[in-house]
Amino acid sequence: MFRHVVMFKWNDDVDPAHVEATGAALDALVATIPEVGDYRHGPDLGLSDGNFDYVIVGEYASTDDYVTYRDHPDHQQVIADYIKGRVSARSAVQYDAG
Repeated sequence: MFRHVVMFKWNDDVDPAHVEATGAALDALVATIPEVGDYRHGPDLGLSDGNFDYVIVGEYASTDDYVTYRDHPDHQQVIADYIKGRVSARSAVQYDAG
């Protein structure tokens, strides 16, 4: 199993409605990209200072399935419409989840 984790810090002008719309767009990816296994995401709960604002955790059967997701036009459109230009920081890791 392969896991991809990405975290964002939103720009100061990103409002809660945009964050909610981003979540809905991410949810829609699961229905259109069959290579996606488990897929969870959400805003930080604000329990500790310095955390990122949003996280996405996706699981895939293989690295090839992840690459299919990464490069899929629907995923790229979500990035273009909801993420690109709206984040001040991004961090990601991909690892073998056994």
